[in-house]
Amino acid sequence: MSFNHNAVAKQVVVSPDTATGSVRTGLSLPLVTIITATFNAGHALPRTIRSIRELTYKNIEWLVIDGNSSDNTIKLIHENNDIISEWISEPDSGIYDAWNKGVSKAKGDWIAFLGAGDAYKPESIGRYVDAILAADKTLEFVSSRVEIVDRAGVVYREYGDCFNWHIIQSYMNIAHVGALHHRSLFDRYGLFDCTYRSSADYDFFMRCGERLKSLYLPIVTGSMLIGGTSDRYSGIYETYLIHRKYGAGRMEVLRWWFACVKRFVRPLLRGY
Repeated sequence: MSFNHNAVAKQVVVSPDTATGSVRTGLSLPLVTIITATFNAGHALPRTIRSIRELTYKNIEWLVIDGNSSDNTIKLIHENNDIISEWISEPDSGIYDAWNKGVSKAKGDWIAFLGAGDAYKPESIGRYVDAILAADKTLEFVSSRVEIVDRAGVVYREYGDCFNWHIIQSYMNIAHVGALHHRSLFDRYGLFDCTYRSSADYDFFMRCGERLKSLYLPIVTGSMLIGGTSDRYSGIYETYLIHRKYGAGRMEVLRWWFACVKRFVRPLLRGY
């Protein structure tokens, strides 16, 4: 597979069978930028590297934004420099600071965020692009479903639904892992708010609001490791703060309390 190292740059639900590859024939293919933030991620990064190598869609750039790792992350980056379009390693203030750096460097028409340890399915980007090219309207965001897995690859559940403004005002129902954002979104709404350590992506979608032109693929396009930062109690509290920021009343504290109880009980019932 060849990679592009010198690249220039209302809710729709489509059928799982929409993207077959034929849509791309004879059309100019969009550049897709994939941004991965790393920090001492040597134990998890090989899984992501394998998935990038196996992608069947070729017009991509992969940016790795490292937070000054002290483990073998940099060694892995050097060993896989043939598929990495650009990388930096310097201190940052967290995942969203790294993502913002990546967005400022991105040349792609579409931008995705793939965590260290998360993985695409080989045909995933191609399925996204085919659906975008087949759409009968301008799109700004495309998402799908992902599998929640452990380090052994055991699937615990699937997650992800279409962007629905009424639902997203209550909770993050979309699978953000690997989803595609048109770069115009960041021009219009700005970058991620780094005052949030684990829920700045949720704040970003609240900023976008009900006019976001989105598309949903009801298929699994990738997987994410269980135990992400937004699933912790700190993430639940940040969600509460975001709700209050965008006008939720004092009764929002009851929703926050219920979410904390749910977070406590779930590992007892599900085992994770």
